[in-house]
Amino acid sequence: MRKIVVTTPTGNVGSRVVRLLVQAGARPVVFIRSAATLPRDLVRYVDIVEGDQGDRDAVVKATIDADALFWVDPPTDDDDPIAGYARMGASAANAVTTNRIPRVVFQSSVGAEQRAGLGEIDGLGQTEEALNATGASVLHLRCGYFFSNLLTDIESVREGVLRTTLPLDLTFSWVDPRDIGDVVAARLLNAEWSGIHTQAVHGPQDLSFEQVAEVLTRVLQHPVRAEKVSDDQVRAELASFGMSPRQVEGIVGMSAGMRDEFVAENPRDVFTTTPTSLEAWAAANLVRALEPAS
Repeated sequence: MRKIVVTTPTGNVGSRVVRLLVQAGARPVVFIRSAATLPRDLVRYVDIVEGDQGDRDAVVKATIDADALFWVDPPTDDDDPIAGYARMGASAANAVTTNRIPRVVFQSSVGAEQRAGLGEIDGLGQTEEALNATGASVLHLRCGYFFSNLLTDIESVREGVLRTTLPLDLTFSWVDPRDIGDVVAARLLNAEWSGIHTQAVHGPQDLSFEQVAEVLTRVLQHPVRAEKVSDDQVRAELASFGMSPRQVEGIVGMSAGMRDEFVAENPRDVFTTTPTSLEAWAAANLVRALEPAS
């Protein structure tokens, strides 16, 4: 039986990966900060290793004899989020080199190919470079904007407003995290590929915030409109939450970089297009999230 290690196993993508691996007959190793957060129905079908992904020794120990690794750079409390992501990537690269892990699937992002100028995403680009230098076969999944990000601003959605610093008619890829999990699981179970590759996960179609608002209006059956705000408005709001200037710029920079005529390196094709539409995702997730608490 091949040893497959999954990080962030309770995340939007990792939780899907773990279930698919179990359903395929594998017994994955889940590397998790606290075992108590893992769904109880999965516990008997996985091997649990508790630890922090920033702890190099813990990551090495968890990945001994691993045949494949799914790595996600978790957010950190570092003052500089780019450096925080790079630090996590260095932890992964160290384990891959030490344990000679043959294959790694890394959850990266559209924009990481630029290596600079996209805020926090620059840290993912540094992780890509660190993993490339290990000598392992590596697949970087350049993921689009998660549908689930809409849940982080649920009160604005409830009020019928989607705020963004991007041009309202700028289209870019939106994707269901579960679909990313499908791609990850398929790659982890396939031991035939080799080399360094990038593959975007673009979702079914590119959407602008105006188009997203139109979809949500139909699904939620109440008006939702897109509203453009300035970078400085976002800076002020984030600073009010206690974020440091570097943390603020890490977030603002992601959207700012997308405005500069950015074109994703991986085009939309059969490899990069996934099936779940925003309509289907919103009907299954956003409607429930907006229901009043009983």
